[in-house]
Amino acid sequence: MNYSSTRDGSKSVPSSVCLLKGISSDGGLFVPQSFPQLSLAQIASLADLSYSERAYEILSRFLTDFTEEEILSCVNNAYNRGNFDDRSNAPVTRLCPNESVLELWHGPTLAFKDMALQLLPHLLVTAKQKQGISDDIMILVATSGDTGKAALEGFCDVEGVRIAVFFPNDGVSVMQKLQMVTQRGDNVTVGAINGNFDDAQTAVKRIFADKSFNDLLNGRGVRLSSANSINWGRLVPQIVYYFSAYADLYKCGNIELGDQVNFVVPTGNFGNILAGYYACKMGLPVKKFICASNSNNVLTDFINTGCYNARREFHKTISPSMDILISSNLERLLYHLADGNSDYIASIMEKLKLDGKYTVTDSILEKLKGSFYGGFATEEQTKATIKSTFEKYGYIMDTHTAVAQSVLEQYRAQTGDETTAIVVSTASPFKFPASVVSAIEQSELDDFDAAIRLEELGIDQPDSLKYLHMAPVLHELVCEKDELSGVIFASLFG
Repeated sequence: MNYSSTRDGSKSVPSSVCLLKGISSDGGLFVPQSFPQLSLAQIASLADLSYSERAYEILSRFLTDFTEEEILSCVNNAYNRGNFDDRSNAPVTRLCPNESVLELWHGPTLAFKDMALQLLPHLLVTAKQKQGISDDIMILVATSGDTGKAALEGFCDVEGVRIAVFFPNDGVSVMQKLQMVTQRGDNVTVGAINGNFDDAQTAVKRIFADKSFNDLLNGRGVRLSSANSINWGRLVPQIVYYFSAYADLYKCGNIELGDQVNFVVPTGNFGNILAGYYACKMGLPVKKFICASNSNNVLTDFINTGCYNARREFHKTISPSMDILISSNLERLLYHLADGNSDYIASIMEKLKLDGKYTVTDSILEKLKGSFYGGFATEEQTKATIKSTFEKYGYIMDTHTAVAQSVLEQYRAQTGDETTAIVVSTASPFKFPASVVSAIEQSELDDFDAAIRLEELGIDQPDSLKYLHMAPVLHELVCEKDELSGVIFASLFG
């Protein structure tokens, strides 16, 4: 299995190179040149396997330059070392006969990013060995909240690797910020950027594209890579939990083998939902991917019209990990919908860079609508959904999962489609406790008092957050988006 760039289809590199580079030198993203297929019988066989065994079955089909022993070592270190507080790693909770919630937040940082970022460091170190690279790897991360902490936790004190995480100043929750600025580790740098997530993401991408800066680092024995979902090593582990959720529903008798399901995914950067689309391309029976946005509804408008327009008002919401206007992984989807026409993708990405918008062809829009439904939830709808879900099912959702739940309800009302739905839950309610408690009880508490109240409502607070307010702040850097190269250089060489 080799990989091409979305902007240069002539490139062909193995998975270990994709992992190490993170992003192609032409600015494109690496995509698989084909999709391995799983039959229904093979999907059924996943039902009796552990999560790490399921991960091996999927990853071995994509990481074909890794040995069986290498992949097994990576997945066992990620998923079998007590890193997750649930034995199944990604449990499925049934709300009603035709709806379940896939909980992806049982890892150390209480967000779905752990599902990939507990694995990526092991994959990256293995790839480095396979390519015979002795240089240090510098991981650059732009985060809207959850990726940063998950990456810091995964790469903390990994030998031969350094990591720098940048988040939008005043653009993440109190809990998210504290998780990052209290991070220990001799190899970590954390900084706030004056601006929003798109500013941080664009600044990091600019660093990757800066040949002179990369040459400078290479001359000093350092190579750049990424832990954002632009890195294939972030995306491929996420394919696993779509198969895992389906296998769990089949095992419990909630669906028959071959039944189609709908996945409802709250997303901003489009990586999480794209992983589901890839699972479908491999044979997973999916009827519709319901793409749920918050008030930053650029994806909703795109799916409905074919026009992607990032030049719009930016909203700071109670679901901050989705406060994104430039969805990087959409480029990968468009590459597939355009039948691998990398010249076309390069041209519309250039239009996005210059004009802040582009419009796809009618053919691409038709394919897009065939697989995806786009909807969004306002702040009021999100809060109302948290409250109604708690009252109806006794289930407490975080603000991002509630966006998905709200959009599912809108979808069903609009289409009448009662196909079994799996809502992808991306974060623990304890990541955003004040907003969750306020929605349920209309009370005004700070995050720490609200977390206590959530316990009183019946869910246990993880120790990692319970004592977070007592942890010393170790990172106080605040910088402008055009200062990143200097910050990165200083963190490496003093």
